[in-house]
Parts: sequence; structure tokens; C-alpha cells
Amino acid sequence: MAWLSKSKSMKMGKSSSSASLLKSLLCRPPRSSYSTAKRSSNSSFKETHDVVAEAEEEVEAAASASSGISRPLSEILKELNKRVPDSLVKVFRSENDFSIKYVPWHVMNRILNLHAPEWSGEVRSITYSGDAKSVSVVYRVTLYGTDAEIYRESTGTASVDDTSYGDPVQKAEAMAFRRACARFGLGLHLYHEDMS
Repeated sequence: MAWLSKSKSMKMGKSSSSASLLKSLLCRPPRSSYSTAKRSSNSSFKETHDVVAEAEEEVEAAASASSGISRPLSEILKELNKRVPDSLVKVFRSENDFSIKYVPWHVMNRILNLHAPEWSGEVRSITYSGDAKSVSVVYRVTLYGTDAEIYRESTGTASVDDTSYGDPVQKAEAMAFRRACARFGLGLHLYHEDMS
């Protein structure tokens, strides 16, 4: 049974509650009581096999119950509305000494993965301005909970001429993604701080 314990704990990741559940299920005796009567080796094997199969089913149920999709949307939104730690916030300083606090897109991505692992995102449109000097991206973020799914869209715009740090479409997409996340409350406090 050691092989089962090891393979199941690797499959479930680092969830300590799932691992402890698995350990308790695998270490318990079979449901039928021990008796002094002799059993055949076939019945002993079958009984052990049944206990292991039952333990596997209970562990799978516990693992799926602890995944992000099994949380109500209100719980996910409550987590996303918490203040982002200052250590994750960056400051962008423009040439005219204007500064803006922001959370990088990859940090927002990780926060979503942590609190809403079943989220999805997509670029809805990429539009160049009539004079071809700017590009705008519309991005949609969708959160999935047990009770509902909800999405928010936002735009980001970047100058085509500004290639100081990356491609203009990528910059506009990152901006639109961050703004869509802010519509769920993720990093929204930074917008209020910039206004004061």
C-alpha cells in the first residue's frame, strides 16, 4: 500500500488535508471486524482490494471538493478584493516624472491561479487607430464558481511608436488584462491611491 500512498499524494499535490485524509483511509482496518476464523488468501486479498478502492474514491472526492472550482463566486471575489501586498506592486515612472503604481500582469495571473484556478481570459479584439499611431486591445476575464460564472472586460491602449519596453500590442493586452482584473477588485485599491 506504500505505492498507493505515494502515487496519490503526488497526484493531489501539496494539499495537506487531502494527504492526511489519504493516510487515515489507508491505515485504517477493513470495515468488517477482525475475527479469529481463518480466511482464505483470496478473501483477504479481495477485502484489501475493496478497502483500497474505497479509499481511492474517498480521496478523489475530497481532492475535487478542495479544488478552486468548488468554491462559490462570492468567496473567490472576497479573496480577490483583498489588498495586494506592497512587495508585489511596481511603480512606472514616465519621462515627465509622472508615476503610476501597478501590479504586473504575471503577478495578477498568479493571484488568479491561486484564488480562482478555473478562470479564463481571452483577447476579444485588437484595433488600430485611424492614424495607426495607437493600438487598443479588449480583454475578457471570466471567473467560474460553483454557483455562477462572471466576466469582466476592459481595454488597454498603447502607442505604436513607443517600443521602449516590448511590443505595443503586448503592452495594450497587459493593460487591458490588469484593468479587467481590477473590475473584480484585484488591485483596485491602487487606482484609488493614484487619485489621492
